[in-house]
Amino acid sequence: MSRRLTFLFALAAGVAVGNLYWAQPLLGFIAGDLRVTTATAGWLITATQFGYAVGVLLLVPLGDVLDRRRFVPIMLLTSAAALLLCALAPSIGVLLLALGVLGVTTISGQILTPLAGDLAGDAQRGRIVGVVGSGTLTGILASRAISGLVADAAGWRTIFALAAVLAVLLAIVLHRAIPQLAPRTRMPYPQLIASVGAVVVRERAVRWTLVLAATGFATFSLFWTALTFLLSGPPFRYPVAVIGLFGLAGLAGVLSGLRGGRLHDRGWSLPATGAAWVLALTAFVVAAFAVRSVALVIIVIVMLDVALQTQALLNRARLFALSHEARSRLNTALATGNFVGAAIGSAAATVLWSAGGWTAVTVAGTALCCFALIVWALGRRGPLVSRVAPPDNAIQGA
Repeated sequence: MSRRLTFLFALAAGVAVGNLYWAQPLLGFIAGDLRVTTATAGWLITATQFGYAVGVLLLVPLGDVLDRRRFVPIMLLTSAAALLLCALAPSIGVLLLALGVLGVTTISGQILTPLAGDLAGDAQRGRIVGVVGSGTLTGILASRAISGLVADAAGWRTIFALAAVLAVLLAIVLHRAIPQLAPRTRMPYPQLIASVGAVVVRERAVRWTLVLAATGFATFSLFWTALTFLLSGPPFRYPVAVIGLFGLAGLAGVLSGLRGGRLHDRGWSLPATGAAWVLALTAFVVAAFAVRSVALVIIVIVMLDVALQTQALLNRARLFALSHEARSRLNTALATGNFVGAAIGSAAATVLWSAGGWTAVTVAGTALCCFALIVWALGRRGPLVSRVAPPDNAIQGA
């Protein structure tokens, strides 16, 4: 994994996951153009996320049995076709279908991350995975801001057309850049999918790590969903384009991700995970006083994204250390748990905001951080400690 290839993987992972969020700040634009209600347009996000869940569950495990030099470009080209259909969609029904297909196919980042772990040496794996994972976070945070700015300047369809062009370019470059690698294992597709659950059941460290990871994404989604409510209402009343720019403050988490991987390589993964959750807890305490202060909001964003990005990357690095042959399947389990956590966090934010506003959200965030710290404290001397990677036949026979 040269620096150039690492950067390319990070860029491609960020672009892929960004496809999930282009439409999020544009629901008002899309609803007006296609003459539907905003509530109807809200189903576009559901269609994208549901498609992504299907893609992660059914396609990402193929990274362990297929030639990824061909598989990744094929997924990028398919997502480019879906993006083009989004740009040309004449009705809300066609756009729903196109975004569902986009969700299924925009999984390149979930294939590239374990591939980076395969290509990296043992001494550099944490750092490399951290860089690629930071690209994913950058895509999540930057896509909303970019989408809003482009839509204001050239209409909502333009962002999908530009994303399609970028996906095609990345497919060409990655096909040339990814080295030729033999598949890690060979097994029938039904057995491959079943082995995802089998490795979770068998490995205690996987189960405990998935709980921490899902809690992290629930916390992340809870905060960012509620933050939109806070910034769009009094006393701030910011427009969509301005709200999207707050995501750029979260890019501080990218820098922490670059350092977080090195902490894993030095053997400090579990202590650093605990420190990250203490920082997240502190962020929610500060957030309780940020209801009327934009400066405090920005401080909380930086603290929380540094904390949650660091723990997320450390979780992934520990999982990848468990097996050489099943990293795509482990990543499937991780991404699925993260998706469930994010969905719960987003739903909880809506309910809590209606029940008690920002105060209820910060109390819930504090409770989630305390729960994660309890899991960490109980698991750091046993269940969260990664064992030596199992032999090839241990995974294949799962």
